[in-house]
Amino acid sequence: MGTWKTFDVRGERTILDRRCVADAAICAGTRLFDTSPMYGNAQDVLSQATRARRDDVLIADKIWTPSPSEAQAQIRRSLNWYCDRVDIYQIHNLVGWREHLPVLEKMRERGEVRVIGATHYSHGAFKELMTVMRTGRISMVQIPYNAADRVVEREVLPLAAELGLGVLVMQPLATGALVSRSPDASEFAALRKFGVKTWAQALLKWILSDRRVSAVLPATSKAERAEENAQAGNPPWFDDGARDHVSALLAR
Repeated sequence: MGTWKTFDVRGERTILDRRCVADAAICAGTRLFDTSPMYGNAQDVLSQATRARRDDVLIADKIWTPSPSEAQAQIRRSLNWYCDRVDIYQIHNLVGWREHLPVLEKMRERGEVRVIGATHYSHGAFKELMTVMRTGRISMVQIPYNAADRVVEREVLPLAAELGLGVLVMQPLATGALVSRSPDASEFAALRKFGVKTWAQALLKWILSDRRVSAVLPATSKAERAEENAQAGNPPWFDDGARDHVSALLAR
């Protein structure tokens, strides 16, 4: 589950509401929550929402700075927020990756980090991302991928599979753009045998049915949407025909 914008909130009542969203997601099967210093107050809010269930969730956080001293400050805050460990620590948008990798590797040796990753949202940065992937020093990447944005299928996903890297998917619904123009439910009724009841679930399952993908990170501020999104993570998975059907509906 992503936290960009949706968890960047303040005020006791709104923060409590986000805890309800996180609880609903966890109860529905969600285990991975992704955040970043770039997301304003989201890290702190996520910490408050998950602290009581820290052993039930995986936290994916990020370093986002070219400054080594600021990176240390970000790390200290994250360890404090997430009970002295970050399950997946990523270098956000590859900023300062050469400087940050040794720091994260030492954290992994101390047991403060389980998995080191790197992210980027821009197609133009994929060449550099693949350079980092080939170093053998990261175990996971986070990239944009959905039925309308398939650029990563050309090189990034094949390389991740070749190297055995995990793949987290950002922008699975194109920040909501793909669900703003949902086809009529009758047009994807054939997907019900795959457990799909909504267009958002169809789009999420389209991604998750690619075996190279480890997890998707849809974001929401509504508990019912969190439950709905989590249900897309259950098998059975789409076959090629079902994926083609979703792509065709989207292209209309």
